[in-house]
Amino acid sequence: MPTIQELQKKYEALSDKSVAEPEERIDPSCLLCFDYEYSGQDAEVAVDTDEFTAVCPWTGLPDSGTLKVSYVPDRLCIELKSLKYYLLSYRNVGIVQEHAANHILNDLAEAVKPLRMTVTLDYRVRGGLHTVVTARYVRP
Repeated sequence: MPTIQELQKKYEALSDKSVAEPEERIDPSCLLCFDYEYSGQDAEVAVDTDEFTAVCPWTGLPDSGTLKVSYVPDRLCIELKSLKYYLLSYRNVGIVQEHAANHILNDLAEAVKPLRMTVTLDYRVRGGLHTVVTARYVRP
């Protein structure tokens, strides 16, 4: 049976197995938009998924949760399949939870140029802590 000290060394070696990829791997170029035919109407579009995954930048262990995006389009709407591919580009990226919500907001707002947008990331409990991050954009 291993000692506590032996297990500690093995535990420390585990962190070398999970390497987080840099934020540069996030691919906003895959986001596609289409013309919104009802410009001027204050319709809100809401999209959510419970499959958002990134990784902790320090441990490389997965962080996952529910992502909600709501926006009022001006002239463009986000094409949903491209949004899925964009979100998949986060899968192995090391990014803190607070930065992920803002990064997503910035990329989506740049692509679709909405009147307003809200991104909420509701992460699953990790280490006994529950985190919800909400980032908002309002066109100046």
